[in-house]
Amino acid sequence: MALVVICGQPCSGKTKAALCLAESLQESESKQTVRIIDETSFHLDRNQSYANMPAEKNLRGVLRSEVDRSLSRDSIVIVDSLNSIKGYRYELWCLARAAGIRYCVLFCDLEETHCRKWNEERREKGEAAYDDVIFEDLVRRFERPDRRNRWDSPLFELWPHKDGIEKSSAAIVDAFEYLTKKVDSKTRDVKILQPTIATQTSRFSEANSLYELDRATQEVISALVEAQSQALGGPLNGVSLGQGLPSVNISKAVGLPELRRLRRTFIKLTGQTSLSGLPPPSDAESAKRMFVDYLNRELGSR
Repeated sequence: MALVVICGQPCSGKTKAALCLAESLQESESKQTVRIIDETSFHLDRNQSYANMPAEKNLRGVLRSEVDRSLSRDSIVIVDSLNSIKGYRYELWCLARAAGIRYCVLFCDLEETHCRKWNEERREKGEAAYDDVIFEDLVRRFERPDRRNRWDSPLFELWPHKDGIEKSSAAIVDAFEYLTKKVDSKTRDVKILQPTIATQTSRFSEANSLYELDRATQEVISALVEAQSQALGGPLNGVSLGQGLPSVNISKAVGLPELRRLRRTFIKLTGQTSLSGLPPPSDAESAKRMFVDYLNRELGSR
C-alpha cells in the first residue's frame, strides 16, 4: 500500500518518529498492517554497520532487499534508517514505483549539536550509540532531502527539538493523513506511483516462467547432445524427447556451441514477445514444444 522512508542525521529521533507513525496507522479505523524495517531487525550493530564503506554498502543492500520482499498493496512498510544518501532514496523510490504504491519521506530535521548531545546521552545511559569518529563521518556525508526531487516527495518535515516527537506532531499527522486518505479519480494530493516497463516485474517471474523456460530448454539441449553421443557420429533420423512432444528433426550432428547459441536466441526472443503482450510458456512441456519448433525451423532452413 505504501513505503515510508524515515530520513535524518544520526540520533535525530527517527526510530521514535517511526514508532509514532506506526502506532497511529495501527490504531486507525482501517487497522493498517504496518512493518518497520531497521538495523535492529537483523541484529546489526550500528558502529560495525557504518565502520567502513563495504560494511555500509552491505547494510543498505540488506535493507533494500528486505524492503523489496515486503512491499505489497495490502501493507505499509516503514524504513527506519539514516537513508542519508539521495541515490539510495532513489533506489527505494524505484521499488515503490515498481510495486505501484504510495511513497513519502519523513525527515527528522534536527541540528547537529542536538544530535551530538543525544548521542552522548545514550552512551552515558549504556544505550546503543555511535562512536565519535563514525558519528562525525555520518554527519559530514548526510545529504538533505529536497522536495523538488521526486524521490524526496512528498516530504514531511519533523522538527524534534521544537515540536517534540509525538503522534500529534504536525509532520506525523500529515504523513498519517497522506497514507490513509482514500483515492479516487478526483484525488490530486495523493500520488500512487505507476510502474513502467523498466520497473515492472516481468511476467516470467510472476508465473515462474523464466525458470521453467531455462530448465526446459537446457533439458532439450542435453537430450540432443546425448543422442548425438550415442550415435557415435552416425546418421540421426530425428531425436525423440518423450511422449506428447515433437521430435527434433536433425539428420547431421550439431555442435554444442551452436545449440547454446540457438538456446540463447530463443530465450531472448521469447522474452521480447512476452513484453509485447503475448503470454510466455507457463510450464516445462509448453516451453519444450516451443523450443523444439524453433529448432526445427532454424536447423531445417540450413
